Amino acid sequence: MSRQPSRYAIHLILSGGHRESVHFDSLEAFQNWYAGVLNAAQPPEAFVNVPISQLEGEYLLLRAGSIIGLRIEPIFAAQDD
Repeated sequence: MSRQPSRYAIHLILSGGHRESVHFDSLEAFQNWYAGVLNAAQPPEAFVNVPISQLEGEYLLLRAGSIIGLRIEPIFAAQDD
C-alpha cells in the first residue's frame, strides 16, 4: 500500500533570489489555485493572492511576473506546528 501525503509544500522561487513556502492540503487544491491565478491571462505586474494555509484568511501578495519557478514537495508526516 502506498503512502498518501498529508499536505504539499509549494516552494515559490521568486526573482531576485527570494524563496517563499506555502502549504496546500491536496495536490488538487494547488492545481485549482494555480490554474485560476497563475495560469490565468493577466499582466505580469498584476498582484496574485497566495493563500497561507496555516493562517486562516491571510494571503501573501506577489506580482505574477515575480514567480520564476515552483517546487512541489509532498509532506508525509504530521504538521510540526
